Amino acid sequence: MDTESPMATSTTTRTRALATEAVHAGRDDLAALGLHAPPIDLSTTYPSYDSRGEAERIDTFAATGAKLDGPPVYARLDNPTTARFETALARLEGAESAVSFASGMAALTAVLLVRASMGLRHVVAVRPLYGCSDHLLGTGLLGTEVTWTDPAGIAEAIRPDTGLVMVETPANPTLAEADIRAIAHSCGSVPLLVDNTFATPVLQRPLEHGARIVLHSATKYLGGHGDVMGGVVACDEEFAAGLRQVRFATGGVLHPMAGYLLLRGLATLPVRVRAASASAAELSRRLTADPRVARVHYPKLGGAMVSFEVYGDPHRVISAVRLITPAVSLGSVDTLIQHPASISHRIVDEGDRQASGVGDRLLRMSVGLEDVEDLWADLCQALSSQEAGDRTEADPHGVVHRQVSGRPARTAAVNGPASHPAGR
Repeated sequence: MDTESPMATSTTTRTRALATEAVHAGRDDLAALGLHAPPIDLSTTYPSYDSRGEAERIDTFAATGAKLDGPPVYARLDNPTTARFETALARLEGAESAVSFASGMAALTAVLLVRASMGLRHVVAVRPLYGCSDHLLGTGLLGTEVTWTDPAGIAEAIRPDTGLVMVETPANPTLAEADIRAIAHSCGSVPLLVDNTFATPVLQRPLEHGARIVLHSATKYLGGHGDVMGGVVACDEEFAAGLRQVRFATGGVLHPMAGYLLLRGLATLPVRVRAASASAAELSRRLTADPRVARVHYPKLGGAMVSFEVYGDPHRVISAVRLITPAVSLGSVDTLIQHPASISHRIVDEGDRQASGVGDRLLRMSVGLEDVEDLWADLCQALSSQEAGDRTEADPHGVVHRQVSGRPARTAAVNGPASHPAGR
């Protein structure tokens, strides 16, 4: 997708590029207010001397879930600061509306509850998904039932009580890609939810390809600095109304300080994603050529995520990095690496995890904004650590021998056939 494709705005008849929209969306009224930075409204409640009017507005919200006209009433209903973030994210995704939550999992929970409230408790989903998303669906904690399938089997898996089809592309952590348009066609009238956390609207806007719901763990790239937690759903206004009702009832609201930080994060989102993606593409190219690495996964779409499988002990790599941070999560300005089978996808049944490509030697790396040469130097020394641990052993006399693996020359694959170039 052309990341500079123009986007319609609500304040002008001309269109604005994504980079411009990222800076100005949710802030269009600031100059008229005599402000430059968005204000932070930390109020939990708001005064009103018209209790009859408030009763009418609350009745309207209870019946429709529509945004309240006039001043706020209570922070669980709405907040001006988080509303700015919602407006901006909706514009970046090309959606009518967006509804924010305390976390990405709270956002997914709200989506499932909206559909379940309509008697549509069945979900069709494609693995792999983020481990906790997989867990939420698979355990039926919300009274839902899931059918796992590959993209080709979606149409056949849909039932009269199917309320949702869910896919994550690029997928966490294998970076497998799915054809959103083809899947949307297979869904028929059932809404397709695309988890767009890895790609962000900088690289793809699923609504343009037929999806009806877009989910983000805003904790990741939207925030971008590892210091804020949140989730957001972009969709049409009808579905957003139901999400607001669930948010009010369950209390999974986004704190206004988080809303402020997420709005600030959006301003630099295109710059961050493009810079980190360039480094990730280069690192994937070098990893593919490295004999210590068995396979590299890097999506054709691009992006700042790289996953790779090592021949040796992945835990040694994790323990040996010095510049790269060994931590769960992703999308920060600094580079993070983690072992999905131990952390992000530990909660998924081992057999299901392995079947979806999340093997025990797979490492997932979120590339940040450091110099690529510094990152490569750190990766090289960490890979040497796992190689030494894997190939060195002591003989009965205590003499240490270097072991030659005897493996044939490796042909790396990057999320597909070996002929696909890693660096793109």
